[in-house]
Amino acid sequence: MDIKDLLNQQKEGNASSEPKTKSPLLSLKNDLDFYKESIQEVSSDIIEAELTQYPIFIAHQHEVNVGELILDRSDLGRAWSIHATTLEELMEANLILPDKKNRFIQQFKDPKNFMCLLVMVPEGANFVFYPYAAN
Repeated sequence: MDIKDLLNQQKEGNASSEPKTKSPLLSLKNDLDFYKESIQEVSSDIIEAELTQYPIFIAHQHEVNVGELILDRSDLGRAWSIHATTLEELMEANLILPDKKNRFIQQFKDPKNFMCLLVMVPEGANFVFYPYAAN
């Protein structure tokens, strides 16, 4: 899933009688564009250190107890914080079930070109792939 798919889902989910509010995912896109060089560097470091072939970054606006904080929104004056983690750690935390591992790996995009994000919002969480280079 790409970030634009999440943005489209947000729009489709709003009933016409509800007031239109700005999606928090718009600020995520802005923050990812700001963070992408740092995230790409951390991703490369994780792979080069042979910690995993599947680096994952958790984007959130609240407390998260998985992974390691690499970009703190309050320190950087942004809306979203980013934690770095791995497929293996998410499996240990039961956020990816063992029977879903192969499917996840098949869907995983090249980490040299895309960041894999677990976007966490109050309504739930979803994996998205966001390109390092502009579309």
